[in-house]
Amino acid sequence: MSYALEALRACPEVGEIVLVVAPEDVERARRSLIRREDERTERVVAGGADRQASVRAALAEVSPTCDLVLVHDGARPLLSPALVRRCLEAARLHGAAVSALPASDTVKEVDSEGRVRATLDRSRLWLVQTPQAFRRDLLAAAHEAAAREGVLGTDDAYLVERLGRPVQVVLGDRHNVKVTYPEDLLWCEEFLRQGRKDGQRRMATRSGIGYDAHPLTEGRPLVLAGVRIPSERGLLGHSDADVVCHAVSDALLGAAAAGDIGEHFPASDPRHAGVSSLSLLAQVSAMVRARGWEIENVDAVIIADAPPLGGHLPEMRRALASAMDVDLARVSAKAKRTEGLGFTGRGEGIASQAICLLRRTTRRGRDRAVRGERC
Repeated sequence: MSYALEALRACPEVGEIVLVVAPEDVERARRSLIRREDERTERVVAGGADRQASVRAALAEVSPTCDLVLVHDGARPLLSPALVRRCLEAARLHGAAVSALPASDTVKEVDSEGRVRATLDRSRLWLVQTPQAFRRDLLAAAHEAAAREGVLGTDDAYLVERLGRPVQVVLGDRHNVKVTYPEDLLWCEEFLRQGRKDGQRRMATRSGIGYDAHPLTEGRPLVLAGVRIPSERGLLGHSDADVVCHAVSDALLGAAAAGDIGEHFPASDPRHAGVSSLSLLAQVSAMVRARGWEIENVDAVIIADAPPLGGHLPEMRRALASAMDVDLARVSAKAKRTEGLGFTGRGEGIASQAICLLRRTTRRGRDRAVRGERC
């Protein structure tokens, strides 16, 4: 489901997202799937006894200002932003639109005894997918009529067709498969591992870079990568001013295209005064995993002429690995001197740089991340 959500978030035409899940999964979905820092509105609602009831529940939550509604099944994870746009544009022009593919196989009508009754003209047959897009008032009227008359349809387009309204077909996507059988899931996972979508390379990995610097001052402890370093001066900042944790956090957020540490933990918020930056790094790592990424590796460098840091580097690596909940072998930390050059060389401050690599998580890894387990 997270892959389909990312495709919707990639479309500026989508102003709000209503996610429908089983009643027992509502709170978990809110914690693990919803983005609260996004400009668009995202909410979770409990679904009904069947697909039709679930769509009605979502419709009830759609803002009255929305003139178009797009319905998509979470069972189709390989949704593309291009397909979303095609459906929305067709619905804007025609009132209702469905994505579909022309049938490529011969289609036969078969009776209950397994005997062929007719061979259908496949030139007129299309295999319908989601997304499907509609004018909001039209879809609401179709659902109201179906509920009133006790009609249960296999898709929303059928309910609109019952009103005598035309539904436009737009060309679907052959990668937009519906996960129905176990082999469908295996195919999707392999497709995502190969990183190919729409004939182009889909990013299965992302890299990020982070940087931070703080001035040194009297009367403050010096904390680097969560480790307290013996020093007469420490770094000045709103939190503990741990430049290493800040640089690593920004690298992770940058790779996930999720902003920077200042957006999530602003200095204007008194709750972050003096807070351990290791705890902020742990929260950032959880954000990254919630977006479907695994931390493949992190490499951090501390730029300071003094105090000596070499003896503290193993402890720094352990602290960073623990905060990010990754194996120690995935974390590197180094210390470099500038030989008297710049503000670090003059002893005015300390800087840190970090790079990271994120990798798309497998289904197993995503499920474990949602449950809060180590991947």
